[in-house]
Amino acid sequence: MAQGNTRIDLLVGDHAQRLSETLQNHRAQLFPPDARKELRKFTSGEAAQLLGVKDAYLRKLHLEGKGPQPEIRGNGRRYYSTNDIQALRDMLEQGAKVRGTYLPGRQEGDHLQVITVINFKGGSGKTTTSAHLAQKLALDGYKVLALDLDPQASFSALHGYQPEFDLLDGGTIYDAIRYDDPCPIKDVIQKTYFTNLDVVPGNLDLMEFEHDTPRALAQGGSNLFFTRVGQALAQVEGEYDVVVMDCPPQLGFLTMSALSAATAVLVTVHPQMLDVMSMCQFLLMTSNLLGVVADAGGDMSYDWLRYVVTRYEPGDGPQNQMVSFMRSMFGDHVLNHPVLKSTAISDAGITKQTLYEVEKSQFTRTTYERAMESLNSVNEEIEDLIQQAWGRET
Repeated sequence: MAQGNTRIDLLVGDHAQRLSETLQNHRAQLFPPDARKELRKFTSGEAAQLLGVKDAYLRKLHLEGKGPQPEIRGNGRRYYSTNDIQALRDMLEQGAKVRGTYLPGRQEGDHLQVITVINFKGGSGKTTTSAHLAQKLALDGYKVLALDLDPQASFSALHGYQPEFDLLDGGTIYDAIRYDDPCPIKDVIQKTYFTNLDVVPGNLDLMEFEHDTPRALAQGGSNLFFTRVGQALAQVEGEYDVVVMDCPPQLGFLTMSALSAATAVLVTVHPQMLDVMSMCQFLLMTSNLLGVVADAGGDMSYDWLRYVVTRYEPGDGPQNQMVSFMRSMFGDHVLNHPVLKSTAISDAGITKQTLYEVEKSQFTRTTYERAMESLNSVNEEIEDLIQQAWGRET
C-alpha cells in the first residue's frame, strides 16, 4: 500500500493540467490570432535551389510575367510561397524534355513509397528526422502524407497540433485502424501549412490499439493486427507519392503494423555505445517478431533499409569510432551522410519549428548553413533511394 500524504495521481494530474495550459498559451503567443501555424516565404535564391534552376532564370520569368508573381520586399528582393513554388514546378514541367524533371513524384506503374522511421530508444532524433524528411520531400514536389504514430505526438506538435486541445474527439490513425467501426482514413487526414504535405496527428488514443489488439487476437477472426495500417493507407494509395511514418520508441502492435505496411525502413541511431547496444536489442526483437508476422502471411519485403546517424558531432572521437564500427558492420546500409548535432536545429525546436521553417537570419550564417547542408544531404540521399525503388537512375 502506498504511504505518505500526497496522492501522486492528483499531483501528476495538476502538473499535467498546468503544463498543458501553459503550452496552449505559448502556442497562441507564437501563432496569433487563431493559433495556427503559417509557413514563411522563401527567397528567390531558396526557391531557385529547390527547383533546380538559376535565380536569374526566376527573375526572367518574373519580368516576363510568367508563372506566379512573387512578393516584392525591400531592395527589390523576391519571395515565394510554397504554393508559388509548386505552381512554378507545374509550369516548368510542361516545358521539360524529360518527364519528372520538376515533378519527381510517382509515374504510371510506380508504387507508393511508405517509409517507417523507427528506433527502440527515445532521444535518437526519430521525430526530428521524420519531420525534416517529410517537409523536404514536400518542398521538392512530392505529395506526402505523414502519420504520427507516437502517443507523445511530438511530430504533431511540430506541425501545429496540440493533442489535448485540438484532438479532443479523436482524429488520429487509431480511428481508422480500430477493430470496431473504423472510419475512412480521409476523415483523419489534415492539411498542413506546407504545400504537398498532409498529416494524421497523434495523441494518447494510439495506446488503445495496444490494449485492443490482445483482445482481438484472443477472439480470432480475420482482424489481423499487422494489416490494419496497410489497409487504411490503401484507401488513399493513389493520392500520394510518399508516406512517412514516425513510430513510437517501442516495438508494440502499432509499430509492427506500421512495419508491415512499409516499403522502406529508416532506423535512426545516435552514435554512442549505449544507444548502439539498445539498437542491437531492438534489431533482435524486430527480427523475431517480424518473422512471426511473415509466417502469418505478412509481407516483409522492403525496397530498402538504412541506418541514419543522428546528432553526430564530428569532433567527438568515440562517436567517430562508433560510426566507423557501424559502417564496418552494416556497409552500404548506413547512409553516407549523418545528421549533425546543431544548435540551429535544437533552437528551432524551441518554437516548434524545423530548420526548413525558421528564418536564416535567426542564426549565424555558418551555423545555419552547416546544419542545412547536413539535413539536405541526408534527405537527398533518401530521395535517391525513392527514385531507385521506382526504377529510375539518380
